[in-house]
Amino acid sequence: MLGNKTSEEWVEEYSQSHQHPINKLTHKIGIPMIALSLPLFLIAIFVKNFWIVPLTLFVVGWIFQFVGHAFEGKPPEFFRDWRFLFVGLRWWIKKTFGKQ
Repeated sequence: MLGNKTSEEWVEEYSQSHQHPINKLTHKIGIPMIALSLPLFLIAIFVKNFWIVPLTLFVVGWIFQFVGHAFEGKPPEFFRDWRFLFVGLRWWIKKTFGKQ
């Protein structure tokens, strides 16, 4: 699945399309919103009317992503390779906590 690239190489390539300060900021906000929304969708199965919380987080998180890419002037990496959908959270952890 990694296509002859290490995890670090994926993150480095992802970083190349995330250089503009506004894009970095919108991704630092939007990525955790999207990530948090996913397990909350499972909770929404059991809690009446809770679906609006994860849906809002998911949609607003993606809006942040696309706004950032408008400033960057480049399309999101996953338009080129779907596997980049799984790199963003790792990039966010590295940028936020300095961890690989």
